[in-house]
Amino acid sequence: MPSTIKLWDFSGGIHPVENKQISTGRPIQSAGIPGQLVLPLQQHIGEPAEPIVAVGDVVLKGQKIADVSYGMSVPVHAPTSGVIERIGDYPVPHPSGMSDQCIVLKPDDKDEWCERFPISDYRTLERDQVLGIIHSAGISGMGGAGFPTDIKLKPPRDRKVDTLILNGAECEPYITADDMTMRERADKVVAGLKIMAWILRPERCVIGIEDNKLEATAALRDAIQGTQIEIAVIPTKYPSGGEKQLIQILTGMEVPSGGIPADIGVMCQNVGTAVAVADAVFEGSPLISRVVTVTGGATDSPGNFEVLLGTPMAYLLEQAGLQQDRVSRLVLGGPMMGYTLNTTAVPVIKTSNCIIAATASELPAPPPEQACIRCGQCAEVCPMELLPQQLFWHSKAAEFEKAEHLNLFDCIECGACSYVCPSSIPLVQYYRYAKGEIRVQRAEQLKADRARERFEARQQRLEREQQEKELRRKERAKAAAEAQALKKAEAEQSAASGEAVDERAAKSALVEQALARKKASSEASNAKAAPPPEAEQETPDLDALEKQFSQAQSKLETMQAMLEDAKAQQADNVDKLERAVAKNHDRVKRAEEALADARKTLAIHTEPQSIK
Repeated sequence: MPSTIKLWDFSGGIHPVENKQISTGRPIQSAGIPGQLVLPLQQHIGEPAEPIVAVGDVVLKGQKIADVSYGMSVPVHAPTSGVIERIGDYPVPHPSGMSDQCIVLKPDDKDEWCERFPISDYRTLERDQVLGIIHSAGISGMGGAGFPTDIKLKPPRDRKVDTLILNGAECEPYITADDMTMRERADKVVAGLKIMAWILRPERCVIGIEDNKLEATAALRDAIQGTQIEIAVIPTKYPSGGEKQLIQILTGMEVPSGGIPADIGVMCQNVGTAVAVADAVFEGSPLISRVVTVTGGATDSPGNFEVLLGTPMAYLLEQAGLQQDRVSRLVLGGPMMGYTLNTTAVPVIKTSNCIIAATASELPAPPPEQACIRCGQCAEVCPMELLPQQLFWHSKAAEFEKAEHLNLFDCIECGACSYVCPSSIPLVQYYRYAKGEIRVQRAEQLKADRARERFEARQQRLEREQQEKELRRKERAKAAAEAQALKKAEAEQSAASGEAVDERAAKSALVEQALARKKASSEASNAKAAPPPEAEQETPDLDALEKQFSQAQSKLETMQAMLEDAKAQQADNVDKLERAVAKNHDRVKRAEEALADARKTLAIHTEPQSIK
């Protein structure tokens, strides 16, 4: 039954050979439990999860083994029961062939579940509680880059979602994971869509599916009976399954450059994500497995498999009957947007949907890159209406600012331009390179900006402290001036009343009395200390005088060092230290003179003894 929903079209697009029939000849098979599971801590966009288990720990199926402490992320769970064997760096699915932090689980073949908490009626819960269940289940988008689903289902308040789209287009050649999921698990697909619709409260829910998936369309039509969900059958054209292209086909609206679907009141979710949401709510099961297409001419038993996350690709290819003598190239993903695998040790992760074991005739090596002939075919097929030719020139010349000005980041890397290029130019690889360089430059610029901000903040703090110090100094000077003025005013007032003369006379008398007492005391001390003429003078203690001289010199050096530091820091106590240094200079001089006198006296005392 054809769709009666109004549809639009998008610019460009191509019709590559589909090759989907290779993997749709039999139902979804269980891949079983491999001898080892390698679970990357980052299987999605955002921050990696952090291990909460240690080597040697025994875990159960569905048990959380890595959790989230900050940022945009979701947990990781044990796909089966077993023992944590290692935690370290292992190869992960990435175009660079990089390694990353992984948890290695050794299955015990018991497949024993941990305790689960299924919800029979999610409508009795708060929406945030259901979002918490989705987050705790570790669900991220299973059709694209892997955006955490709970965050995506909670858009900002100023971005009301009016249309919720379930993407069942699956437009890329060879891949049939979503097709077989919709055929065999249509009820779960619709159940998950209902949960997401209950959270978002959109005005419209629609499932977009290409017209080459007749069995899946029929299964979904049966599953939506009694609901207001729409089925939109769209023409088969690559890349109609791209998020922005599907939105344009179903709504006629375009996502603004640099924007997201929520900016125009639309949200897209993947078919596999809907099934994972349904399992998390109704069964209490976290995301620990997914459907993966294993196809290509080098396999004897191609098809779709329910695969535990962390399963090595080598094990999965064995289940499909890989023939090593026929395989020419292994591609993870589809032939348009996937990338070549350099090792089969990489594991299946939440975003893995297909692996192609292709023969040399299926995916032949591309011919050597030739010069661009400016035919313009790349611009004709670009679904984003970009200028691939100019983007290529600027990317190749490292003119990244110019490439960005031509909306480089709007490129969805669908590969349509590379597919039609008669010069065999790997255009998408140039765009990926340019994007990566721009991201690196932005990160470096952000780092430099933060360093500059820290330096400026420090300078402002130092200036503020200096201003506060100067203000305190002025306040002290003002207070001293006010006290002096007050004292002067009191003196003038006393002089006017005739009390000042008497006060000065009284003070002079007191001073004279004090001087007289001091003079008498000094004379008495001198008389007491002077030895009788006939008595011998006491021999001076030369050691004690040398010690005093040395201590005076040491103290002088210390005070001079303190004075130099205070001057360098422009401290408030410079004047005080200068006076102290002058005083210590005098002490050193007196000690030096006393020591010299003592040596002379000692020489005089010892000379007569030598004559005798």
